[in-house]
Amino acid sequence: MLRVGVLAYPGCFASEVFGVPDLLTMATHVAGPDRAGYEVSVVSPRRRIVASGGMTLTVSPLREVDVLVVPGFELAPGLDIGAKVAGLPGEVAAIRSHAAAGKVVVSICVGAFLLAEAGLLDHRRATTSWLFADELAQRCPQAEVRPEHLVVTDRGVTTTAAFSAMYDFALELIREHSGADVARTTARVALVDDARSSQTPYVDARLLPRPGNEFSRRVMRWLDQNLAARYDLAALADAFNVSTRTLLRRFAEEAGQSPLEYLHSARVRRAGHLLETTDRTVAGICSTVGYRDPGTFAALFAKHTGRRPRDYRAAFRRGAE
Repeated sequence: MLRVGVLAYPGCFASEVFGVPDLLTMATHVAGPDRAGYEVSVVSPRRRIVASGGMTLTVSPLREVDVLVVPGFELAPGLDIGAKVAGLPGEVAAIRSHAAAGKVVVSICVGAFLLAEAGLLDHRRATTSWLFADELAQRCPQAEVRPEHLVVTDRGVTTTAAFSAMYDFALELIREHSGADVARTTARVALVDDARSSQTPYVDARLLPRPGNEFSRRVMRWLDQNLAARYDLAALADAFNVSTRTLLRRFAEEAGQSPLEYLHSARVRRAGHLLETTDRTVAGICSTVGYRDPGTFAALFAKHTGRRPRDYRAAFRRGAE
């Protein structure tokens, strides 16, 4: 039996407490009695937990487990994340102690901030919800935050993207412990997508915090307005009366990427919108967003979103405008 503990704490998302155990229970039924199953418990250093939405949870005392899952918490507007994690010293200590014992630690969504507070993300690759990836990188500068990934595992520490990514993690766990056939069947029974590889298709740039520096904002605006134009670094620098070297340095300092990297991501976002909402051909969309070769465009689109353009359209189609 694989012992899995879910660490409950005040304000945690109740659905993220029970989502992984429920899928593991389904996997146990799918696997049958001849395969080792899962022993799951909801644990806490506290006696009483009130989760998100005012739901009271029944918890067990902390115990030794093979895998400790740390759910995310409710992030209401204006919530001070630093104050939130600082108010959970017992939970952070439990996470740190579990990792020190050589056991696996997993965070769901913004549960990654508790792992960061415990010092587990330093010098490790990690992910979290795309909406809060920049803040995690700022709060934990020694971590290599990968906001495009759904699940990242690095030396016994696993982090996941937002909410439903708990199922991506759970399916990986089932695959490792019970076999690929059990994971595949469990996904079918639960109607869970077991072929996702990236959270990029779900990013809504309108919800992302805008860069705080005016120069990079103006360059981004210029690139957005000239999306289909051929990328010309010298012309771009001339448009802002700076040298190419200064442009690259200032943009990287403010935006954390190069203008060309931003342009590619902006083109992919626009292409994704057109694939979702219009009947235009892939070749036509490719040309509209500034690429001449559909094959090159398809490869770049897949690199950013984890899906080829036609597969993306099939998954996210919303009806033609």
